[in-house]
Parts: sequence; structure tokens; C-alpha cells
Amino acid sequence: MNTLFNGHHEGNRSAPFTTMSPGIAEAVNNTCRFDEEFKYILLPVSYGLVCVFGLLFNAVALWMFLTKMRPWNTSTVYMFHLALSDMLYVLSLPTLIHYYANRSHWPFGVALCKFVRFLFYANLYCSILFLTCISVHRYLAICHPIRTVTTVKPRHAHVVCGLVWATVGACLVPNLVFVTTSERDGYTLCHDTTRPEDFEQYVSYSWAVMVLLFGIPFLVIMACYCLMARALCRPRGGLASGQERAPSAHRKSVMLIVVVLVVFAVSFVPFHITRTLYYAYRALEADCAVLNIINFAYKITRPLASINSVIDPILYFLAGDHYRSKLLKALPWRKHNTATAYAVPLQLPNSREMGLANNKQHPKA
Repeated sequence: MNTLFNGHHEGNRSAPFTTMSPGIAEAVNNTCRFDEEFKYILLPVSYGLVCVFGLLFNAVALWMFLTKMRPWNTSTVYMFHLALSDMLYVLSLPTLIHYYANRSHWPFGVALCKFVRFLFYANLYCSILFLTCISVHRYLAICHPIRTVTTVKPRHAHVVCGLVWATVGACLVPNLVFVTTSERDGYTLCHDTTRPEDFEQYVSYSWAVMVLLFGIPFLVIMACYCLMARALCRPRGGLASGQERAPSAHRKSVMLIVVVLVVFAVSFVPFHITRTLYYAYRALEADCAVLNIINFAYKITRPLASINSVIDPILYFLAGDHYRSKLLKALPWRKHNTATAYAVPLQLPNSREMGLANNKQHPKA
């Protein structure tokens, strides 16, 4: 079934609208209809998978950081805060699964609607900034190892993480004001953006946040990776004394680059591109067929933006300092195998065997 295009709500209903507010009627073509039946299957299924695997992987990561990785080094501090951000978001997903499985009906109230939408963007931009912190720290460790070891301490990383949480929270306070619920056809919609009459202001605000919390960090990450790649490809013989890199550090740095680029390529870049196009074509009053294509692409990339909560724990395993070795040691079946190996009884020689051995060592004259 098709839905009359309201342009400002993620939770479009299946029934066609017969009335529109003046703000919408002036801004869009009120004859355009969106076919959004796909999202009532796509979003519950994709969010369900992210919830299950994200909850499992991040619970293990937090357990490792809190119990097996002490004392923390600088990289571990950043990874712990990244895992905490992912866990907070994953815990909010059951409400969204219920919402889309019930065809965009929100029974949890306006306060929880604001909080859940806030957590999505908080996780999105906290993840970007924490990955930026990890990348900058690894760049410093590769390109300026002596200075990094002597000046950068875990307490500095805690301060930086506090600034990240504060910055993202301050930037997203307006989002708590914009996001709201509304009633339509007996259903309660939890809008991802805002009310129709406030949509233009919301677009200007969201673009400013995107530049500050996505565009600039992405440029910083790419600059760090270009410099790291140049340093890693440099012959080791040309390095000064004290700057030679161990093979494990080289491998971890390469894996860090690969995983972070995969996260951006899969989660962050497609979402921001399609959202920018969606808002731009909405403002330009594009043709209805084009708007349907852009809307479809935008809805597809929304669950992709959540997949970073599942991919991030792979970063800890592949590029985290000692995370893989300590995780493997903590596995129950590894402990069982180790205990079994040490439990093999020691076969002591009996008295007859000892006598024969003594005769061989001391033959009678």
C-alpha cells in the first residue's frame, strides 16, 4: 500500500492522508505518495539482529575491559567508552523493534520517544568521535612513538572521553526539543525529525551537527591514516633508533585502518549521504519518483547506521592491545583444555625400574 507523502516523519502510516498542515502544503507536492511497506519488515528484522549480536558482543567487551584488561592503557580507555556507547544504544532497540513491528505505533510516551531518538544520534556521533580518538592515538604511536609514550597517559584519555560525551550531549540537546510524537488514525507516531512546521529549522540544525560531528572527524581520520600508511610503508632501516615497530604493532595498525574504514564505508558515510540527499531534495521539491527513490535509500541506510554497534567489537579483537589473547584465555573451553593438560598424572618409575636404571648406570666390576 502507498502512503501520502508528509515528508517530515519517519513513521509514515499506510493509509493515505486526506489533510495536510499548511507548512507541508506549502513545501511539498501534496499528491506524492511514498511506498513504505518494506520498512515494516526491514527495520524490525535488522534492528532485531543488531540488538541480539550487539548486546552479546558489547557485553563481552565491557566484561573484558572491566575485569580482564586492568590497568587500562590509553587505547583501552577509548575502546571502553566506545563499547559503553554501543551498549546504551543497543538497549534502546527493543522499543524501536516493537514500534515498527506494530506499523509505526508508539505506546511508550513522548519522553521515551525523545530519549530513544536521542540515543541513536548520541551513539552515532560518539562512535565517530571515539573512533577518531583511537585513530589519532594510533597515529601518534606509529609516527611519534617516543613523545607519545612519555606524554600521553590514560588519565588524558579519560578527560578526552569526558569532553566527547559533553560535546555530543550539548549538540544533541536541540534534538530533544525537536523530536516529538503525534496522533494519526488512532496510532501514535514517534517522529525521527520533528513536527512539519519546524522541519526547515530542524534541517539547518542537523546539517550543522553533521559538519561538526561527522565531516571534521572524518577528515581528521583520513589525514591520520594517510600519514600512518606512509610511515608503515617506509623501510624499517630508515627509522631512527627507538622507532622500530614490532610486527604485532604493524599488524594491529593495519587492522585498525581496515576496520575503521569498513565502519565508515558501511555505517556512517551511506547514512549521511542519503540523509543529506533526502533533506536537499525535499527542500528543492523534487519529482515524486525521485523522492521515492531517495526515501527508500534513506530508510535502507538507517539500520546500516546501527551496524557499527556490532562491528566495533571486531575492532577490539583485531586491533586492541592484548584484548584477543586475554579473551581467548578467558573462554571456558580454553580453561578446561588447559586444566586437562595440567591434570595428566605424572608416571613415576616403580622400584624395579629404578633398580634396573641404577644397574645400568653403575655396572658391577
